[in-house]
Amino acid sequence: MGAGQRMASPPAAVAVPLLLLFVVPFWSHVASAHGGASAWTTALQKHVAFFDADNDGIVSFSETEQGLRAIGLGAAEATVKATLINGVIGPKTRPENATTSKLSIYIENIHQGIHGSDSGSYDAQGRFVPVKFNEIFTKHAKVEPNAVNESELEAMRTANRKDGDDIGRAASKAEWDLLYSLAKDKDGFLHKDNARTVFDDTLFVQLAKKGGSSRN
Repeated sequence: MGAGQRMASPPAAVAVPLLLLFVVPFWSHVASAHGGASAWTTALQKHVAFFDADNDGIVSFSETEQGLRAIGLGAAEATVKATLINGVIGPKTRPENATTSKLSIYIENIHQGIHGSDSGSYDAQGRFVPVKFNEIFTKHAKVEPNAVNESELEAMRTANRKDGDDIGRAASKAEWDLLYSLAKDKDGFLHKDNARTVFDDTLFVQLAKKGGSSRN
């Protein structure tokens, strides 16, 4: 990754307000991302497994908060984001015989939480689709090759909108806005290599390491 593509540190606005403050050892998130994720087969399952701190296959509301805090989000914003994420995805992934909170996300069924109006970088089973991911940049990177700025990301979201899919549109905007805030460079570009790390289960680990180091 060249100097121009170096991932920027999370901005203060993102690093201070994104989910509730739960003090969890940094190593629990790294273990989850590398140890727990090994039990899963799809890219989306491994992506979500970062937040499964106890590796039980279920991401509770508090675990989502903890994970968001670990990657640099603040208490207030983390609470809001966790409420939205678990509130929307939890019921969709919940087995009929489940006894846990309705806000809990079941990693095995995470593909059932996939929303519309997005890039299609995950297929219906939660597998990564390189062709669709590459299209984000081949179609919308106009100023810099293999990098998109904020207005180009908005153009991508607009192109992917489905009529009547308000929830999908809102979810797509929230996800890409968060990724852009965390991984853009100093010139405001989200580079392809950096964006790819959110799909291959390394972005969260990198940010957690950075956050963990800053707290030690």
